Amino acid sequence: MNTEIIENGKIFLQINAWEKDCITAIKKRIGKYWHPDRRLWSVPDTPENRAWAQGAATVPAEAVIPQESASTSPANSPCSNASDEGLSCYLAGGRIYYKVSKGNTDQRAAIKTITGCKWHSDCKWWSVPDTNDNRTAIRNIHQTKPVDTYAQQHNSVPTSLPTNPHPGILRPESAVGISPCPENKDFLSLHLPPELVPLHLATVKNIHGRRWNPEQKAWEIPYTKLSLRFLEKYFEPKLLQWSFTPSENIPERLTEPEKIYSKPGNVIPAQYEAAVTALEQVLLLKRYSWRTIKSYKNCFRQFIRHYDDLMPSQITRRQINDYLAILVKERNVSVSHQGQVMSAIKMFYASVLEQEDKISGLFQPKKPQKLPKVLTEEEVSALLRAVDNPKHRCLLMLIYSGGLRLGEAINLRLPDLQPEKNRLFVRAGKGNKDRCTILSEKAWQHLKTYIEVYKPVDWVFEGANGGQYSERSVQELFTKAKFRSMINPEATVHTLRHSFATHLLEKGVDLRYIQELLGHASTKTTEIYTHITKKGWNKIQSPLDSLNI
Repeated sequence: MNTEIIENGKIFLQINAWEKDCITAIKKRIGKYWHPDRRLWSVPDTPENRAWAQGAATVPAEAVIPQESASTSPANSPCSNASDEGLSCYLAGGRIYYKVSKGNTDQRAAIKTITGCKWHSDCKWWSVPDTNDNRTAIRNIHQTKPVDTYAQQHNSVPTSLPTNPHPGILRPESAVGISPCPENKDFLSLHLPPELVPLHLATVKNIHGRRWNPEQKAWEIPYTKLSLRFLEKYFEPKLLQWSFTPSENIPERLTEPEKIYSKPGNVIPAQYEAAVTALEQVLLLKRYSWRTIKSYKNCFRQFIRHYDDLMPSQITRRQINDYLAILVKERNVSVSHQGQVMSAIKMFYASVLEQEDKISGLFQPKKPQKLPKVLTEEEVSALLRAVDNPKHRCLLMLIYSGGLRLGEAINLRLPDLQPEKNRLFVRAGKGNKDRCTILSEKAWQHLKTYIEVYKPVDWVFEGANGGQYSERSVQELFTKAKFRSMINPEATVHTLRHSFATHLLEKGVDLRYIQELLGHASTKTTEIYTHITKKGWNKIQSPLDSLNI
């Protein structure tokens, strides 16, 4: 069993799977908890648990905390016994942890007045930010000086490195070591000490192209200007320990060889595949999007393959209806897919064969009146707070800030940002229409920092090796943030667009303005949000309340 770190009033322990006795023992400890994301166990930070973790019967208070920091708790306090002496307060992770005596309402009321105070219910400790003012306040509350080995030596408050209140448990490393990677000259080795993992692991994981080397027990990051700017921006200089001087002749970002993507599957051609080619030509001349062309081709190919022995020109109106009935009855397709098949068939017979009589008056499916899913403002805030990567956060903020579609967000170019007018220019949106929408001031402040570090060349949001960001990447990062923030599990990226419109409507913005911001051709499309908003519901009274019963 290895003790890793003490953080937020907890002792984190790494126990190997084969250490059955240790696993059994820690499961018996009160307050134990398994952290699957870090693969560590934790127990509350008490003298008894520290002694158990170190394999010692007792641990003197002065061995863990200097004697001048001993507690002066009253006799009825849980810290008044010999094993708890000296544990009134200590420093860890940039915060002062303080234990209020049981039943002492004055101490509890006093610590609640300190800005940034937090109650840790798992270990029954209070914590406040580690500042000079807060240290003075804690001394006044308890007449006890907090553990301050760093400040005693340096006569200052640590700003970046967490003070080591338990030198017998924490490891001595205190800096992020960076050296050339011995196996690949295009990468650097980044050694993150265990005591800095809780504070900086998420930052390291946000470096483009980072990868973990299990043999070297280190992170490998690309040796590029982008990586150096990222380290300079998100790590304090005194926290980084360089074993060499970075060269100026390094690339902006690493480029990978062009990947050859195989087709997702073998497309079985129809006997009269020339008809599909003719439909594709018409769609190209009409300047339909590549997604629409792909969908229409697939739908129409499946249709003529159903009547593979007949030439498309010989298929009758009744056979068209029979095929649509099979889709509904046997294949149970959705209403939207049924409409897509009908549109492809209509396009072929009207524009390619000019046989409008076969498709005139086809039965249109009744569209269901479904309301879009919408997040509350609290859920949107929780979602954005759950995103650590600055690029990912900016992307989601822009989608919500301007009510963008996913494709519109990744198609943004740098000139489309117009912060001086608080405006975002959307080029070739749905229906190949341009429009302007809102660029939030708060979103722009985050964007400036992102652009300063990542320096995109063409697109606002580019991939790790340049080029346009992919839709699939946005969907994956949204899914991770959704489950991390525990919001509505059915939400999608497009839900942010629905939430943008609904929240504007609830704030009293005119429906016509919302229509322009969303790029809707008709107000009927925008009116669906009037069925979602709860504005004025508190003024509506149920008729049951007026009955004399």
